[in-house]
Amino acid sequence: MTLTIGDISIPDSKLARDITALVRDTESPLLFHHSSRVYYFGALSGKRRGLKFDPELLYAGAMFHDMGLTHQHSSEHERFEVDGANAARDFLRSHGISQGDIDTVWTAIALHTTPGIPQHMHPVVALVTAGVEMDVLGIDYHGFHDTDREAVVHAHPRTPHFKEDILQTFYDGIKHKPETTFGNVKADVLADKDPHFHRGNFCSVIRNSAWVG
Repeated sequence: MTLTIGDISIPDSKLARDITALVRDTESPLLFHHSSRVYYFGALSGKRRGLKFDPELLYAGAMFHDMGLTHQHSSEHERFEVDGANAARDFLRSHGISQGDIDTVWTAIALHTTPGIPQHMHPVVALVTAGVEMDVLGIDYHGFHDTDREAVVHAHPRTPHFKEDILQTFYDGIKHKPETTFGNVKADVLADKDPHFHRGNFCSVIRNSAWVG
């Protein structure tokens, strides 16, 4: 049975059902449930913020955002975010979705690991990142009602050691193409010029988040 929180639920459409079937068959249970939680947390965040968004497009962005970590969709040289975005693009195109909507979902997936930009863009782009940041980093954890958070996790469970499990999955999906991790050049400049600069650490944020496990 599909989880419903207020008026938030997975869209009851052929497109959404096909997305669910494909992602469930392709990703590990850890990534499938993580992606499902990303949808709910993104949608709940959007409702709280008063944003108008297409649930089908948000669902597509949330469910495909980590497809680039799977061997079926991992390219040799592209960033995993681009691999996932390309997989979503091809899937949506095969279902007759408009190019404008495809571009929105592609951008949402491609930017979901680039903080500071998505929140200024289309609601679907903003909310995919918001869902990821909540589930992985615990950002805005206390902005969600305990009952809503617990309901989402009950429907789509986190593994007992989710933080380490997701980091390992992330590592396994990108270790063969380390050149794609080149990222925020501003941090490189500060590290080069300022001896007192300390980089933020993604792994530390995960381990120190409000989530247990």
